[in-house]
Parts: sequence; structure tokens; C-alpha cells
Amino acid sequence: MAKGTHDYQPDARNADIKINVNGELLPRADAKISVFDSGYVLGDGVWEGLRLHAGGLPFLDQHLDRLYEGAKALDLDIGLNRKQLTARLVETLRANQMQDGVHIRLMVTRGVKSTPHQDPRFVIGSATVVIIPEYKTPLPATVEQGIRLFTVHVRRGAPDVQDPKLNSHSKLNCVLACIQASKAGYDEALMLDPHGFVATCNSTHFFIVRKGEVWTSTGKYCLGGITRANVIRLCREHGIPVCEKDFSLTDVYGAEEAFVTGTFAGLVPVTEIDGRMMGDGKRGPMVQRLQQLYMELVQQESKQSPRV
Repeated sequence: MAKGTHDYQPDARNADIKINVNGELLPRADAKISVFDSGYVLGDGVWEGLRLHAGGLPFLDQHLDRLYEGAKALDLDIGLNRKQLTARLVETLRANQMQDGVHIRLMVTRGVKSTPHQDPRFVIGSATVVIIPEYKTPLPATVEQGIRLFTVHVRRGAPDVQDPKLNSHSKLNCVLACIQASKAGYDEALMLDPHGFVATCNSTHFFIVRKGEVWTSTGKYCLGGITRANVIRLCREHGIPVCEKDFSLTDVYGAEEAFVTGTFAGLVPVTEIDGRMMGDGKRGPMVQRLQQLYMELVQQESKQSPRV
């Protein structure tokens, strides 16, 4: 069974990578944080997943927008401005002599506490900023043959409980959704919103294709996905009807195609949901077209982004 869209082929080069911890480049085995860190104690922090493609960082501005907006919402001072954080990313990648096929986990927590307690006033230092670059590319079989989804009982919550717009370290509801789908023998979880409409997946965003139209959720109960937004943009620029709307599992089961989006794997077809085959169970023509358009956009954005 695949590990969802994030499954990858292990790369021996990752044993020797240098990880950036608060500006210090450390060997993988020596990269550590305190057990009193807010991220470890409480999941108090925000993060981004980025890709290095052909020496560039596509969609970096969009990722930094989301990171800094999330930090502001959490009243978390990153301690670095966008220019400084970008320079640290580039420095880390250059130190590892990386150019392509790299996934980067950028993590920011509130910092070390004097004692394990949720109150931010117990923080005794500055934010913890960690950058982990790894040679990781999606499996070709996943991108071509797709994944299987299972609708779980764990819902995406309302913003007055824990706002799903926050890309926070606190992901327990998504972890529980992933576990339920895995226990049922599927690759990822499809999650509903509080009203029973389709919201998103545990780690990706969800789309269906019905009669030539591309549908996705309203976005009210899911993270502001970078790849999701770019796919919607591509549809509009290329004359593909696209809408953000409420729709039910009945609409999903009757769709001709389905796919998910995310920074790591881009667009991945969904071939089965809750035991129902999607279309003919293979990657459909709309998904193939959007995959091509998205890769062209990634290449274009990489050339215009900060260079490594």
C-alpha cells in the first residue's frame, strides 16, 4: 500500500545532508532541538513544505505569505524578515550543493520554554527555525496510477475551534484521519466539513471532474493550498470551467475523474473512493492535461524565483 502522495524512493544522499537549526548548519545526526521547545511540548508553530526545482524555489512568495500570516495569527515572532529567511533557505541549499529534486521542510516554533506549559509567556528565548532539505521526489507510479481514498469520520473543524487555514504543527485531527484511512486499507483520507460536504484530504486538497467541469470545495474548511490555488488559476487561464462549491459524496461517486493536489507531488489522480472506481480506474484526460499545465507553470516560476 502506498503512503499516499508523499511516498518516495529513499535516497542515500540524505544521510549526509546538513540541516539548518537557528542559523547553524548541522549534520543530520546532530540536528536537535530542546525537549522544552514549544513545538515539541505543544505543537505550537507553523511550517511550510517547499520544492527546489532546477535551481529555483517555485511559488516561494506564496509560501512565505502563508507562513507569515499564520505566524501573525498565532502572535508568533519569527525573528527574521522575508529577505533574511529566504537567504537562510538559499544558504542551506547551497551548503548541501542541491539543485533539483529536493523537498524542503521549513518549520518555525515559538521557541524554548522555561517549563512545559501552554502559556506563551513561559517562552524564554526567540523562535526556533529549522530547515530540512532532502532529496525526495514523488514516485512515478503514484503520479501516473494514482491513489485510493477513504472517507473518514474525522471532520475538518470550524475556524472558531482550530482554524484549518493555519498550517500549524498541531495536526492531530489529520493524523487521526490518516490512521483511519490506513487501517481501512486505503492511501489517504477524504474528510468532510461540519455540514457533511466534502472538504479536503488529510494532507492534500481534493478535486473532482464532472462533465468537463472541475469542482473543489468552497475552501472554508481547508488550508489555503498553494497548489490548489495554482490549479484553479490554470483552469481559468486555459478556459477550463472550475468552481469552488459545496458538494456531497454522491457528487463524488458520480464523477468521471478525481485528483488531489499538494506541493510535494503536484497533481495526483484518485482512482478509487470508498470502494467506488473513479471513471475507468485510470488517470483521466483532464488530470493529464492539468499535470502538464502545472509542470509548465512550475518550470516558469522556478526561473523567476530566487536562484540557488
